[in-house]
Amino acid sequence: MDAVNSVVVDINDVFWNWLLIPLVIVAGFYFTLRSGVVQLRMLPEMFRTVTEKGKTAADGKKSVSAFGAFSISAAARVGTGNIAGVATAISVGGPGAVFWMWAMATLGAASAFVESTLAQLYKRPEQEPGTFRGGPAYYMEHGLRRRWQGLTFAVIITVTFGFVFNAVQSNTIIATSRASLSALDGDWFAPLVGLGLVVLLGLVIFGGVRRISHITEVLVPVMAGVYLVLGVAVVALNIGDLPRVVADIVGGAFGLREVVGGGIGTAIAQGIRRGMFSNEAGLGSSPNAAASADVSHPVKQGLVQSLGVYFDTLLICSITAFIILTSDPDLSERRSADLTQTALRTELGSWAGHVLTAVVFMLAFSSMIGNFYYGRANIEFITDKPRVLTAFRVLVLVAVFGGALGSVALIWNLADVFMGVMALVNLAAIIPLGTIAFRLLDDYRAQRATGVDPVYVHRPEIADSAGLAWWQTTIESSLPDERAR
Repeated sequence: MDAVNSVVVDINDVFWNWLLIPLVIVAGFYFTLRSGVVQLRMLPEMFRTVTEKGKTAADGKKSVSAFGAFSISAAARVGTGNIAGVATAISVGGPGAVFWMWAMATLGAASAFVESTLAQLYKRPEQEPGTFRGGPAYYMEHGLRRRWQGLTFAVIITVTFGFVFNAVQSNTIIATSRASLSALDGDWFAPLVGLGLVVLLGLVIFGGVRRISHITEVLVPVMAGVYLVLGVAVVALNIGDLPRVVADIVGGAFGLREVVGGGIGTAIAQGIRRGMFSNEAGLGSSPNAAASADVSHPVKQGLVQSLGVYFDTLLICSITAFIILTSDPDLSERRSADLTQTALRTELGSWAGHVLTAVVFMLAFSSMIGNFYYGRANIEFITDKPRVLTAFRVLVLVAVFGGALGSVALIWNLADVFMGVMALVNLAAIIPLGTIAFRLLDDYRAQRATGVDPVYVHRPEIADSAGLAWWQTTIESSLPDERAR
C-alpha cells in the first residue's frame, strides 16, 4: 500500500502542479471576463432563482425544482471535503491554503455557471414525466458533436463519483466514528459500519430521481445548519483570536510567514486541490444535477450552481477553517477529519466530537446519494439497458463497503488522480462551448431588463439546433398563449 501510494502522490504532484492548476486558473479568468464577472454582478439574481417553486408534472407530481437540483449538487459538494478536505489542506499547506480555497471558489463560480448553463441547454427528458438528465457527456455529444468525448467523460465520472468518491465518504465516516466511539472499536467495527452504510444507501439508490431530490432537500439544510451552529459557537468563544486567524491565512497565502507544508507553492496547490474537491467548480460533476431541474431558462441553473460554490466554500469550508485555526493546533500531528474533531472537543467539550460524528455521517451519506446520481445519469448516457444500471447500483454498494476497510491516504490520493482527469476532459469541452453560455446569458439579461421572468425558446443564433427542438415545444406548452406567441 505504501509503495502504491508513493507512486500516486508523484503522479498527482506533476499532473496538478504543471497542467491542471494552470489550466483551471486560466479557464476561470476567461469565463469571468467573458461573462462580465457574472459570479459577482448577478449575485442577487442567484438568490431569486434558487427560491423558485417547482412545476407540477404531467403525472401530478412535483418536478425537480431549482432548489431540488441545488440540493442534489450540494449533497455531493457538501461532504467530507468540507471537514476532512479542509483539515488536510491546512495540515499540509498551512493556513494560507484557506485563502487559495476562497480565491478558487470566487474564480471557479464563473466556470460553474458556464458548465451548468450548458447542462441545462443540452439536457434530455427522462421517461418519468417532469424529470430530466444531462451533464458534460450530453453537451459533448450534442454541442461539440463528439460522442467519443462524451463516452470518455461518462466512464471517468462514473468511476470517480460512483466508486472512488463514495469510498472516500465511507472511509471518513469510519475514521470519525472510531475517534468518537473508541471504546467500541475493534476488528469488527469497520465491517459492521460499512455494512450498515450499504443497507441505508441501497434503500435510497434503488428509488428514482424524485426520491433522491426529496431526501437531499431535507438532509442538506439540517446538516449544514447543525455544523454552522457548532462553528459559530467556536468562533464566538474565540472572537479575540479572529484577527490572528485571518492574519495567518493571508500571511500564509502570500508567503509572508512560514507555511507548514513547505512554502507558498504548497499552500496554493493544496488550496486549489482541496477547493476543487469540495466545491467541484469546473470539475463537470454539478452539471449533472443542474440538468435535472425543470426551469424555464438554462441560465437559471447556471446562477444556482454558482451560488452552490459560494455556499460550499465561502460558508461551510470557512467554518471548518476557523474551527481548526482558532484552536491553534499542532498541524504536524493530525490530518483529516480528526483535526477538526480534536479542535471541537478542545473548544466545546467531548460532546461536540460526538455531534461532529453525526454531522459527518449526514454529510458523507448525502454525498453518497449525490455521487450515485451523477454516475446514474452517465450510465444512462452510455446505455439504456436496465441491467447495466442495476449492476452499477450493486458496484456502488461494493465500493462503499470497500472504502470502509481501505487506507485513508491511498483513497484520498486516488480521488485526486481521478478528479484531475475528469476536470481536464470537462474543461476541454466547456472552453470552446463557453460562447453559447454567454449568448444565453445575454438573452436572459435582455428579458430581465423588460421585467419578465426569462423563458428560453430555442433559436439557432444562440445554439446549434442539434437535438434542441424539444425546448420550444416544452416551454410553449407551459406558457399562456400570448406569451408563447
